[in-house]
Amino acid sequence: MSVVGPILRMGDHVEEVIAAIRDDNPTQDIAVVDRGSYIRVQGHDRIRLTENTLRAYLGADYEIRSFGTMMSSFVGRVITNSDEIVWESIKRPTSEGALAP
Repeated sequence: MSVVGPILRMGDHVEEVIAAIRDDNPTQDIAVVDRGSYIRVQGHDRIRLTENTLRAYLGADYEIRSFGTMMSSFVGRVITNSDEIVWESIKRPTSEGALAP
C-alpha cells in the first residue's frame, strides 16, 4: 500500500476540508499530520474529494478549482476534473515490465 493525499497550507478552512475528505472516503482511515505551517492529509492507495462535499462544508458557491490555492503539494498522482480531485498511488514498471505499486 502507498500513502497518498494532499498537503494543505494552514488556513481558515483546513478543518472543513479534512472533514470533507473523510466524508468522501468512508472506508479509509484518513490520517492527519500537523506540521505547523502545513498539514498532511493521507490515506492508502486512493482518496478522493468531491466538489459537492466541499460545498456542503464551505458553501454552495465553492468551486473545486479553488482548492488548488489551499494545496501546497501532494503525494501520489493527482487527477482532477470539474467535480472531483483524486489522489492515487503511482504504479511503476518492474524490471520484468509488469506494473508494481
